Amino acid sequence: MPLITLENFRLEGGENIPELTLSYQTFGKLNSRKDNVIWVCHALTANTNVLDWWDGLFGANQLFDPKKYFIICVNAPGSCYGSTGPTTPLKNKRPLLDKFPLVTAKDAQRAFEATRKALGIEKVYLLIGGSLGGQHAIEWSIEQPEVFEHVALIATNAQHSPYGIAFNESQRLAIQADSTYGKGNINGGKQGLKAARSIALLSYRSPTIYRQTQSETDEDKLDHFRASGYQQYQGEKLARRFNAYSYVSLTKMMDSHNVSRGRRSHADALKQIRAKTIVLGIGSDQLFPPSEQKFLAHHIPGAEYAEISSSYGHDGFLVETKKLSVILEDFLFNNFKKHKPTVFRSTVRKHELIQRLD
Repeated sequence: MPLITLENFRLEGGENIPELTLSYQTFGKLNSRKDNVIWVCHALTANTNVLDWWDGLFGANQLFDPKKYFIICVNAPGSCYGSTGPTTPLKNKRPLLDKFPLVTAKDAQRAFEATRKALGIEKVYLLIGGSLGGQHAIEWSIEQPEVFEHVALIATNAQHSPYGIAFNESQRLAIQADSTYGKGNINGGKQGLKAARSIALLSYRSPTIYRQTQSETDEDKLDHFRASGYQQYQGEKLARRFNAYSYVSLTKMMDSHNVSRGRRSHADALKQIRAKTIVLGIGSDQLFPPSEQKFLAHHIPGAEYAEISSSYGHDGFLVETKKLSVILEDFLFNNFKKHKPTVFRSTVRKHELIQRLD
């Protein structure tokens, strides 16, 4: 996987990373006009393979087909998929683990901007991100308004909410309660990470989707419920592929997100965005409620707002790819204002059991 190294990268909090390495992947080719770049800012525990975790939106014969577009995704600093993070050997050739410095959403966008310049990308046709990735995209489109032609912000916000921070802190408490976390143990915190993932799912999903997918057929059951097994499975699944220290780092990054920091106000920051922007909300999203996306659309000049009706909650931005495709295609290629698909409705089939990333 290709890497870019940034020397002496100074963080917003004042600490310095001597060599910040960023892992990235590209799909497709840059055309002769260099106007087909789509830059994806990934979700919390996702990697750079956007064709995998955002399948249905990106991929062959999908809206964003690599045969037509040059697609780029960079692994965020602090993650564990190739970029510098808590398990990367730094000082004295040892990983910092739980002592890894705070990397903010602003730091992430500066790293992405440096990567863009290193790759020689002058303009980006579409910058797109959901959740944490949406936070990165907002910061970047504020700081570099001339770079982006279109921006799609999905299930995200201008500042992370107290409710969201509380959920993240609860997850970190679960990880830190694991006796294997810290103390120089690079593989520590796995049991805590399982518990953290279980907590997170409650904010990613909705009561409706649990009722539709995890209800019991045996009314006499006393223990070992489907919902219990599902939580355990999802916790184990994440612990197998992700790192507890990176999880702590990235949730703190999410908590740090506030576009008004260092600027006069949220409104003043958001009005710096010049790209043609669409903001999408998920009707059942409890973690990033639609009111937060409506706030973005209200303050970003000329922004459009669309809302998806879904039972999946926050995870809808990863699951409802058909609905996202319809709205984004209309936004990019048709007259969105004329058609205005402000609410896109569909039913959810009971047998669907989604196991996607966020």
